[in-house]
Amino acid sequence: MADNLVCGKWQLKESENFEDFMKALGVGYMVRKLGNQSKPLLTINKDNDSYSMKSESLVKTSEFSFKLNEQFDELSADGRKMKSLMTMIAPNTMKHLMLGTEGGKDSFCVREFMEDQMKCVCQVDDVVTTRMYARI
Repeated sequence: MADNLVCGKWQLKESENFEDFMKALGVGYMVRKLGNQSKPLLTINKDNDSYSMKSESLVKTSEFSFKLNEQFDELSADGRKMKSLMTMIAPNTMKHLMLGTEGGKDSFCVREFMEDQMKCVCQVDDVVTTRMYARI
């Protein structure tokens, strides 16, 4: 596993179709507008076999910890409760499966980590957003 590629700080640089993605998830209008303006800073750390992911943005700071291949409870930045699972699908690619609870929708994100950037592709229903981050 390429922890040296995965761990670090990532700043959002480009985002395609994110508002439609949030809308498909059922995110409210005001939060969508703020979310679309925001350029979150994502920090990924690893301690033994446990990872932590912290996202800091204009809307909210959220953080969660997980172990690969173990389901965990997650609260999204917009307040949705999810059962999530993180898996490595390639040495530098992590899949984040988010199963909606309490009537929420299922979605997933695939994060591909490269030397100086991360590509994050998320999907809910048939709506896809692509977000590019730069390593800082």
